[in-house]
Amino acid sequence: MNRTTPPGILLIRTLRGKDWNLQTYRYIVLLITFIAYTCYHATRKPSSIVKSVLCPYPNTKKLTSSKLITHGWIPFDGPEGTSRLGEIDVAFLACYAMGMYIAGHLGDTVDLRLFLTIGMLGSGAFVGLFGMGYFWNVHEFWFYLVMQMIAGMFQVTGWPYVVAVLGNWFGKRKRGLIMGIWNAHTSVGNISGSLIAASVLEYGWGWSFIVPGVLIVFGGIIVYLFLAAYPEDVGFDGNIDTAASDLMPNTTVDDVDEEAHVSTKDVGSRKGSMNRKSIGLVEACMIPGVMPFALCLFFAKLVAYTFLYWLPFYLTQTEIGGEYLSVKAAGNLSTLFDVGGIVGGILAGYISDKLSARAITAASFMYVAIPCMYLYRSYGSVSMNANIALMVVTGLFVNGPYALITTAVSADLGTHHSLRGDSRALATVTAIIDGTGSIGAALGPLLTGFISTRGWDGVFIMLTLGAFIAGLLLSRLVIDEIAEKAVKPLSTGPQNSGAPASQPLLHEER
Repeated sequence: MNRTTPPGILLIRTLRGKDWNLQTYRYIVLLITFIAYTCYHATRKPSSIVKSVLCPYPNTKKLTSSKLITHGWIPFDGPEGTSRLGEIDVAFLACYAMGMYIAGHLGDTVDLRLFLTIGMLGSGAFVGLFGMGYFWNVHEFWFYLVMQMIAGMFQVTGWPYVVAVLGNWFGKRKRGLIMGIWNAHTSVGNISGSLIAASVLEYGWGWSFIVPGVLIVFGGIIVYLFLAAYPEDVGFDGNIDTAASDLMPNTTVDDVDEEAHVSTKDVGSRKGSMNRKSIGLVEACMIPGVMPFALCLFFAKLVAYTFLYWLPFYLTQTEIGGEYLSVKAAGNLSTLFDVGGIVGGILAGYISDKLSARAITAASFMYVAIPCMYLYRSYGSVSMNANIALMVVTGLFVNGPYALITTAVSADLGTHHSLRGDSRALATVTAIIDGTGSIGAALGPLLTGFISTRGWDGVFIMLTLGAFIAGLLLSRLVIDEIAEKAVKPLSTGPQNSGAPASQPLLHEER
């Protein structure tokens, strides 16, 4: 694989006359990957915002602005509108799920920066083309279906590649906390996508897709110019998983640089990850813990993505405090679910680090999400304050395990000790876990499109059942972690500064 230093970094080196240290590069990698996946998620949110415009129920017709299409948009109006909207969602997510396995395997052999750039540019183009259907006055169902399918194929370049980049730059110490904070990009993307889509909705629903599409194109340009996907690309030794692998190392920056930095004149002799082979999908599935977490994520994402795609629509159909919300107000209010998700991702990462128990943390969050969703459905309509409070808490427990599994757990398993350092599996393992989860993400919104026509109680029954099964699938790993704690009490664990903060199955031997 022939990789080069990003052109933006080369320009900055020339202007500054000197290079950055290792910690600075890590901050840059965190920032750029955060921006990248924020853009990815921002482009997924508009479809949930415009649902009530494309297929308005009687109460939403009275509440939408006069500038909006209040009679629906062919082919999504009429009694089959919600089902067709569900089919649009599943078309995107099914292509995303199927493409994830291929993209993830390629991610361990190709230039991550280049493929991320291509994926972001392609996503922006086809999300924008979906919105252009409004201005071109397109009323053919196949057009919107094809645009979503192609956009889903381009979006597969996002998650396994940004996790692989992060795994190249950071070790295991405090990985759960660091990735929990970093994973806020998912919720930030959902929030920004909702706010942007809702803010331009009055000018025509097409703008709700075009504006996020333009933003992800600019994000792709930033990735191409400034993202160093591998430490070797900017002159560092690829084997940098030392005590300084955190953002808060015990060693000084100078110590880190002295250990990890190699002369930029010696870039031609880079080794490390470039000389490692990628492993196959079957081989990656055999890594202990991969399949239980993948199946758990199937149901966790079923729950999370149902909220992602249908919560704004649900809010317009539910009387809150005796009133119905407008499309714009519902879109803005739905962002609070993702505010809870930010807190949940950070909290799950922190707890899993402290307990050295990823499975216990993820399963506990999923079980607690069950009563939260019941309370939200039962009492969220009492008042606006009750709806907000219950929505935030539900978002916390629904998105917490989803964030933990797709970040810290995936990175842990992608660097599992069974690989013995001679294979690259970060993107492959991440793709298996997230790809399996994405099948559930496709199934949830699709079922919601059909079930919601008979009432929302059935939808929430589906969600609570999904959360229960997600927790149940981790039972074996939870038992193993509890047994490990019984043999080695938790009080003795943190005092060993050399031990990685991960559960036994994810332990990486040094």
